[in-house]
Amino acid sequence: MEVTSVSSRPTLPALPNPATIPVVASGLAAELAYAFGGPFHYLLPDAFTANLTAMQDALAGAGVDGFVYYAKKANKAAVFVERAAIGGVGVDVASAAELREALGHGVRGEHLMVTGPAKDPQLLRLAVTHSATIAIDALDELDQVISLALTGRVRPARVLLRALPASQPHSRFGMSEDELTTALKRCLQAGDAIRMEGFSFHLSGYALQPRADLTARLVDLCLTARLQGLEASRISIGGGLPISYTDADSWHTFLATQRPEHYHANKAFGTGDFYPYHSPVAGADALAALLATRPQDTESTLAELIRDAGIELLLEPGRALLDQAGATVFRIQGVKDRDGYQLLTVDGTSLSLSEQWFNSEYLPDPLLIPQDQTRATATGMFPASVGAATCLESDMLTWRKIAFPHPPRVGDLLLYPNTAGYQMDSNESPFHDLPLPPKVVIDHTDRTRPRWRLDRHFT
Repeated sequence: MEVTSVSSRPTLPALPNPATIPVVASGLAAELAYAFGGPFHYLLPDAFTANLTAMQDALAGAGVDGFVYYAKKANKAAVFVERAAIGGVGVDVASAAELREALGHGVRGEHLMVTGPAKDPQLLRLAVTHSATIAIDALDELDQVISLALTGRVRPARVLLRALPASQPHSRFGMSEDELTTALKRCLQAGDAIRMEGFSFHLSGYALQPRADLTARLVDLCLTARLQGLEASRISIGGGLPISYTDADSWHTFLATQRPEHYHANKAFGTGDFYPYHSPVAGADALAALLATRPQDTESTLAELIRDAGIELLLEPGRALLDQAGATVFRIQGVKDRDGYQLLTVDGTSLSLSEQWFNSEYLPDPLLIPQDQTRATATGMFPASVGAATCLESDMLTWRKIAFPHPPRVGDLLLYPNTAGYQMDSNESPFHDLPLPPKVVIDHTDRTRPRWRLDRHFT
């Protein structure tokens, strides 16, 4: 196999994660691959806890009263829900199964946020029964909740009214200005059956200014609703806090140099097809920057507006809480030589690396772990693309010809870094009757030999 120069192919090195070092160096990754006989995900819950603490510190540093709900859809693993419960924060759910799972792993009912459009009646009934906060997406949904609350007569239903963003008028989420006006009237008419706690929104993208502008608008709506006699003291800004998978130079160089010939079968991607794998501010820093942003036509920062209005800010982060909280490991089971590169086949599918199924590419470079560690010394650059063990031409984990430091061989492992957020199980399916990769929780990563256990997901 011909060795190519480093500069001939774009790379995208992942930001280092010290917790991965003992998993690989101790031989644990190789042992788990052997034990499970297929791909697996490993989870690093300490990273979740650190990210959560950083967000809480950002809220406190800005003097803002806030509450975090982990967006469970980002990863189905039970351990992250357990960490949320231990940390005294909430969980954002959008199905009856997710709600039951959260309750079963220790999250209090009043710490649940129920989102999603056109919610199932069973989900609404459970939400009202357990005093979860419900983000109302439509007038007919509000009517259902009022009816449930009036029928039950146990406790008031807690609701937020979801606003349609003016900047995204074609969004399928939220209510228009006229619908919000009608919703406020219906909340008033419902009396003690409804506790209208405030407003929420779903905003696509990661830009901070539009999020600050819309939050400021909802602060005004809260003040208006209070004048009508409603509580209106909370605003949920959803998720959308970016994270960085790589450094700025690597990201911008990659975008500037990547071309179809760098991919198997000359697959063409536009720069807009990729998730923004680098952000100037990310995670808790992005939250701090958001709170320091001045909404349009105001002299105050967002934090100042929220404090002055006595608003509790609600967050629903998913990816940002899962940054560096896990990785995915495949075993190479086939190697083919192509013209100037190799085509690898691994023992799983790209359904376990979900970005591919959005017609995109998960770009952070995978780590090659040789079965024979004597080959671990870098000797050159050996390009290879990575395909899956299915009968589909399109089932590619990595179309890009990754420049590995030594030739990949059958039995070697590929470790895809930082996959906990939306990559592990958003699209997984037992295609060809292949089992879904198990999730392994890594505990005590400060030990020479990390401990592990299977995740306790109920469903």
